[in-house]
Amino acid sequence: MPLLLLLISMISCYETPSIVWFKTGNSHEEYLLNLDDSVSQNGKKSICLESKTSSPKEFGAIMQSCSTKEFLGKKIKMKGYIKTENVSNWSGMWLRINPIKSCASPYFDNMKKRPIKGSTNWTEYEITLDVPENSNSMNFGVLLHGTGKVWLDNLSFEILENSTERFDSLLSVGNSNHILLKPTNLNFED
Repeated sequence: MPLLLLLISMISCYETPSIVWFKTGNSHEEYLLNLDDSVSQNGKKSICLESKTSSPKEFGAIMQSCSTKEFLGKKIKMKGYIKTENVSNWSGMWLRINPIKSCASPYFDNMKKRPIKGSTNWTEYEITLDVPENSNSMNFGVLLHGTGKVWLDNLSFEILENSTERFDSLLSVGNSNHILLKPTNLNFED
């Protein structure tokens, strides 16, 4: 299944507070996505994901998808602030760099090896990944596996250095016009 169709099949836009952020995940229907104007790291708003049921089957996530054009052939660092409340299993910020023909990517980090659990105050987290020169898109956000609440605010991207990484040419053919041109509304104020 092409990446775009796979993403569309997983995305729920019912409660989307912004056209650039979406709810996704294997159990997205068991989570609520809200723009929160009472909790923020710095500013007036943040985005929040919380469980609706007492035992979600898998995970829910907040996601944005955009072009990698301005990051091609670079190593990048994504930074963002996360706050949690009563996270029963784990939560984490995530970033995946995609070729056009597949969503399977070795360029992926969801913080599973350094999970956020329980209740935490605003803390800055970061993910560093290569953006292969023949990549197409990047998806990023925050996920929640289990019950609780997670807030995300003030994301940023920084180019660290050049990268010589490449996807297998069979996985990276063509471009998609169905993604944002660049990361957008990273502080949830728009």
